[in-house]
Amino acid sequence: MSKRDYYEILGVSKGASKDEIKKAYRKQALKHHPDKNPGNKEAEEKFKEAAEAYEVLSNDDKRARYDQYGHAGLGNNMGGGFGGGMTMEDIFSSFGDIFGDAFGGAFGGSRRGGGRSRHVNKGTNLRVKVKLTLEEFAGGAEKKIKVAKYVTCNTCHGSGAASDNDVTTCTACKGTGHTTRVMNTILGQMQTTAACNVCGGDGKVITKKCHKCYGEGITQAEEVIPLSIPAGLSPGMQLSVSGKGNAARRGGMNGDLIVLIEEEPHPELIREGNDLIYNLFISIPDAILGTNVEVPTIEGKVRIKIDPGTQGGKILRLRAKGLPDVNGYGRGDLLVNVNVWIPKSLSREEQKIIEQYRSSPTFAPKPDADDKGFFDRVKNYFS
Repeated sequence: MSKRDYYEILGVSKGASKDEIKKAYRKQALKHHPDKNPGNKEAEEKFKEAAEAYEVLSNDDKRARYDQYGHAGLGNNMGGGFGGGMTMEDIFSSFGDIFGDAFGGAFGGSRRGGGRSRHVNKGTNLRVKVKLTLEEFAGGAEKKIKVAKYVTCNTCHGSGAASDNDVTTCTACKGTGHTTRVMNTILGQMQTTAACNVCGGDGKVITKKCHKCYGEGITQAEEVIPLSIPAGLSPGMQLSVSGKGNAARRGGMNGDLIVLIEEEPHPELIREGNDLIYNLFISIPDAILGTNVEVPTIEGKVRIKIDPGTQGGKILRLRAKGLPDVNGYGRGDLLVNVNVWIPKSLSREEQKIIEQYRSSPTFAPKPDADDKGFFDRVKNYFS
């Protein structure tokens, strides 16, 4: 099922400011919040949908890619959105503070046990480069890449403690992960809340650290990550694989894997947007008499006809033999740029033969309106 437009989900225009997007998300999330719609699966899906839209549109990098390339620019479950496995708890952890006291604290006491939500660690993003051939740009690709990253410690399972008995509730914040301070000012009493400086917002204190990760909950390792790359991408585009970045210390949310798409040069074809260009060289006799030649495409070779009297610089268009559009709007063309090859040296016999035609009126240049200059031809094809 195709995804809905993120701006449409939140009910904002493409030029909406961050504040407008935040207010729109808060409105939609409050409307479809699970605490207001217990057992309503449709409301829960709309709640997740709004969270996914906000997660993309509130991020400058992801929003720019979405504005330029649509959902394809974010990839199949590469959008950094919540559609591919994020739980309701993940959404609460990420965006809980946006609701203030609407549900009795940050996303409500019924879900959090009262009070504000505790701090949730977030792993850092990773960036890798992947080169694709023109054939892979055209048809998509399944790749596997090996990435050095931080992963959850398999000894303590991310807790950072030597055992379950070596973790205690922080006495400073009583397990909430934050402390509240009341100050007297000329305007009256003011209350501020900050992450607990004893437990760092975790709500727990480790009394004996894991011997493998030294209390961090993460270790360095290599992971093979499968990538499903859609057809129609362009060099310079980025895909975001949600949750495949570095693991977060002592639990929490993993970072994302940012994949920068690069192009592997093709031995014969040149890319120009969704169009492909091929420089064809033919001999003088073939240009004069005409011929049939084979030219390469991304699907294999095809045979084309060269008409008698073809001029050097003529561009032949093979429709829909280029690359697919990232948003599914058809394919580009293959443009065959015909070059007439002029020999750099001749034998004496060949010179005599050519000399016979030097003064022939047939060989005198007689350009007409159809014989446009090179720049005019190129402008016509790319305008």
